[in-house]
Amino acid sequence: MTIPVIALIGRSNVGKSTLFNKLTGTRHALVANFSGLTRDRNYGFAEWNGYAFIVIDTGGINGSCKEIEACITQQSMIAIDEADIILFVIDGQIGLIENDKSIAKYLYNRKKSVVIAINKTEKNSVLNLEKDFFSICTVGKIVFISALCEKSINILVKETLLPLIRNILFAEPNKSKEEFLISKSNPIKVAIIGRPNVGKSTLINRILGKERMVVYDTPGTTRDCIHVPIVRNRKKYVLIDTAGVRKCCKIKETVEKFSVIKTLQTIENTNVVLLVIDAYEGICNQDFSLLKLILNSGRCLVIIANKWDQVSEHKSNEEEKEILEQRLKFVNFIRIHYVSALYGTGMENLFSSVEEAYLCSIKRINTAYLTRIMRMAIKEHQPPLIQGGYRIKPKYAHVGGYNPLAIIIHGSQVKKLPNNYKQYLINYFRRILNIVGVPIHIQFNESKNPFPNRVKRKSKIRNWSNNCFLAKSKKVKEVT
Repeated sequence: MTIPVIALIGRSNVGKSTLFNKLTGTRHALVANFSGLTRDRNYGFAEWNGYAFIVIDTGGINGSCKEIEACITQQSMIAIDEADIILFVIDGQIGLIENDKSIAKYLYNRKKSVVIAINKTEKNSVLNLEKDFFSICTVGKIVFISALCEKSINILVKETLLPLIRNILFAEPNKSKEEFLISKSNPIKVAIIGRPNVGKSTLINRILGKERMVVYDTPGTTRDCIHVPIVRNRKKYVLIDTAGVRKCCKIKETVEKFSVIKTLQTIENTNVVLLVIDAYEGICNQDFSLLKLILNSGRCLVIIANKWDQVSEHKSNEEEKEILEQRLKFVNFIRIHYVSALYGTGMENLFSSVEEAYLCSIKRINTAYLTRIMRMAIKEHQPPLIQGGYRIKPKYAHVGGYNPLAIIIHGSQVKKLPNNYKQYLINYFRRILNIVGVPIHIQFNESKNPFPNRVKRKSKIRNWSNNCFLAKSKKVKEVT
């Protein structure tokens, strides 16, 4: 049975993203007092009183002739075609304007179920507003709400949307749409991370085979984190398009700061990260900063060298591959794909690497087997001696967590192991367990001495006996 789809439609800055977050119970949509913040379609899963439905957040329809705004309007038109119910959002503080009337006329001609939500009514009385919107009451039922203050949200959903949803569910089932296959089962979340204008949105469009994301030559086109559910080889994924992250000194707009924060939060909440770099420009310091951030988070990682077609035209492929792999030698356990998102070359095995990395991060490892591997590593290369001539003694190891993968080693004085020996253990575990695309974090746990006072007492007795021996030796010398 098809899940009903509700599309939020309206002008810019009328509160669609705020309403989207309230309906879905999330903070996936970026919200700010800024016009034109949302540009792509953003899908979210909502559930009210046992009824599940999809909510689509869209960009503002302004009727401008600018190329990028025309692309945003085109995304909204696609959402109207896909939706079963249209939730037309209007700014109640500004009132009804000509642009709203044009949108209402267009929705009336589409002959779909339309609900008109008059937002931002927290300061105005309903009686004064009803006559202002009387001219568009033929399009659909009007509900006065305030998404920011959560005013009348329950009335909007329970009394207006849920009856329409029940009619859709109990009617003849529609043909299932692959894009709406979202269920309570957790799909694999794949986040696309990179600098601005490296081709992240183009990559998602190429994977989907259609113009799903707004693509423009100007860097910073994507401002919000857009979740796109897909099904690939009978497995569910959620592709997350993120805003480009550049150096802090170059970030000046407040909106960009919020976009970068959401991108960094996405890394923590995802399963696999696709780090996209510009192959023609080469890997730069900002790419290394993002790489370090992903490795520290412990997320699965696949590196994508995009714009490989430009490299083929101007440079030698083998030489560029050798240079890139040499600079990424310290992460030789990560798969690198050389692709062209514009032309679709080199993307055949991309999802194989994503699935391989994800399965490695959730691989169940027995404690006895992990301890045996650790002892094999110690047998081949003994831990170094510490001060006093004592040798560090790791005793046993076990898994401390999955995705990110963490290994905890217990023993005496194990926290004093140097970094090079720690890296040796990580490489040994990775080689034996055949873990690819996943950073391994090792933690050390030292066993406490159950008799600390007894050790001190022994040291006192030893010192006392030494003093007695010295005193006797002095007496013997004096007598002689």
